[in-house]
Amino acid sequence: MQKQKKANSNNRKSTNKRRNVSKNVEQSHNYTNITKIANFQGKNKMDMPLVIVVLILISLGIVMVLSASAPSALADFGNSYHYVITQGIAAILGLIAMMVLSKVDYRIFQKFYWWIYAFSILIIFTVLIPGVGMEVSGARRWIKLGFQIQPSEITKIGLIISLAGYFSDKKNKLDGFWKGCFVPLIMAAVPILLLYKIQNHLSAGIIIAMVAVIMIIISGCQLKYLFSLAGVGITGVLGILILLKDKLSSGFRSDRVMAWLNPWEDTSGTSYQTVQGLYAIGSGGLFGVGLGESKQKYLYIPEAHNDFIFAILAEELGFVGCLLVIVLFAILVVRGVLIAIRSEDTFGSLVAIGITALIAVQVILNIAVVTNTIPNTGISLPFLSYGGSSLIILLSSIGVLLNISRSAKKI
Repeated sequence: MQKQKKANSNNRKSTNKRRNVSKNVEQSHNYTNITKIANFQGKNKMDMPLVIVVLILISLGIVMVLSASAPSALADFGNSYHYVITQGIAAILGLIAMMVLSKVDYRIFQKFYWWIYAFSILIIFTVLIPGVGMEVSGARRWIKLGFQIQPSEITKIGLIISLAGYFSDKKNKLDGFWKGCFVPLIMAAVPILLLYKIQNHLSAGIIIAMVAVIMIIISGCQLKYLFSLAGVGITGVLGILILLKDKLSSGFRSDRVMAWLNPWEDTSGTSYQTVQGLYAIGSGGLFGVGLGESKQKYLYIPEAHNDFIFAILAEELGFVGCLLVIVLFAILVVRGVLIAIRSEDTFGSLVAIGITALIAVQVILNIAVVTNTIPNTGISLPFLSYGGSSLIILLSSIGVLLNISRSAKKI
C-alpha cells in the first residue's frame, strides 16, 4: 500500500514537472513572438509623410511647369504642352525608380563606394566625347544618349554615397587629421575642380562643397581641422583673386556680381532676368494674381520654367503659396534628418544626411538667387524646376532615403 502511494506521488510530481516545462516553453514562445511583434512595430514600412510631401511637390511642380512654360513652348515648338509632357514622363520614370530603390537594400552601395566614386569622376569627362557631349546656352554640361542627362547631377549623388562609404569603412581610422578630414576634403575637391575646369559649372561645385562640408562635420571631423583648412583655403583664394584680378574683373561672373550689387543699373543687360523675377515676386502680393495668370512668363523672364520658376510661383500664388512651398521643403528636410538620426548604421545615416543636405542647399540657393539675395548662379529648384534628368535622379535619391527609413527605428 505504501509502495502504491509512493508511486502515485511520483507520478503526480512527474506530471506537474511536465506541465511546468510545457508552460515554460509556451511562455518562452509567447515572449519570442511578442519580441518579434515589437521589433516589427518598431520598424517603418515606408516613411509616408516624406512620400506625401514629395508627391505634393511633384504635382505642384508639374502644374507650375505647365503654367510657366506654355508661352515659350508655344513660341519655340508650336505646342504649349511640350515641356510639361517631358516633365510628366520624367516624373513617372522617377517615381518608378523611387519605388524600386525603396525596396533595394541601400547597404549594397557601401560595398562599392570606391567604384561609385570613380564613376562619379569619370562621368564628368563624357561631355568632351564628340557626338555625346552637347552645348546648351553656351555651356557644355550635357550629354545625349537618346535623352539629355546632366552628368553633374549623377556626380552629386555619387559623391554622397562615396563619402558615406568612406566614413563608415572600419578600415579607415578617422580620429586623425589626415584620414578624418583631409582625405574626404580631397575627395570632394577633385570633382569640384573638374566640373569647373571641364564644364565651367561653378554652381554644381558650390553645392557639392557645401554638402561635403556638412557630411564631414556630421561624421565627427574636429572643427579645429576644418577651420585651419578653411583659413588656408581662403588665403589661397584671395591670392588667386589678386593675381587674376584683371581677368576676373572682365568675365561674365564679374558682371553677375555687379548686377547683384546694383540690379537697377543695367535692367536690360546682365541683371535683366533678376529684375524681371523681382517684378514677378512684387506683383504676387499676399495671395497672387491667380494660377496661370502670370504676366512675366510671357517671355519677360527668360526660360521661366527653369531656375526662375519660384518667381512665377510667387506671382501666381503670392506670399501664401511661397510660404506653403517653403513649409513643404522644411517638412521634407525634417523627415530626412529624422531618418538619419534613427538609422541603424553609420552608412545609412550619412547617406540620409547627404541627400537631405543636397535638397536643402539647392532650395536655399535657388530662392536666394530669385530674390537677389546672392548673385545669379543658375541653380534649379528641386522637384519644381523643369529638368527631366534632374527630377529622375532626385526621385531616385528619395527612393534610397525611403529604403533607409524602412530599416530605421520607428519615426
